[in-house]
Amino acid sequence: MFRLLLLFLLLLLAGMQYRLWVGEGGWAEVARLRGEIEAIKADNASLRTRNQALEAEIISLKTGVEAMEERARNDLGMVKRKEDFFLIVEPQDEQQRNQARSSSPAEE
Repeated sequence: MFRLLLLFLLLLLAGMQYRLWVGEGGWAEVARLRGEIEAIKADNASLRTRNQALEAEIISLKTGVEAMEERARNDLGMVKRKEDFFLIVEPQDEQQRNQARSSSPAEE
């Protein structure tokens, strides 16, 4: 009788230990969730930095003429009067270089 009771208690203890280590809400899940929290914190930090940069850009666009001019030049390709604009485009890969060479007139 005592051995049967001891066996039952050991099985009960093993079942509770299984749930503690592996089951729902156990240590394995807690460790996984901590890892997810750290990843989300890192993402939030990078997004916070990006948002601060965007806020600074918005403020400079609202208050400064230079920022608007720079934005127009970079994004829209605008130039001032009596200003020459040169755009140099280089081929991306070997195939485009070969196409550019074959389409250009041959020097004689």
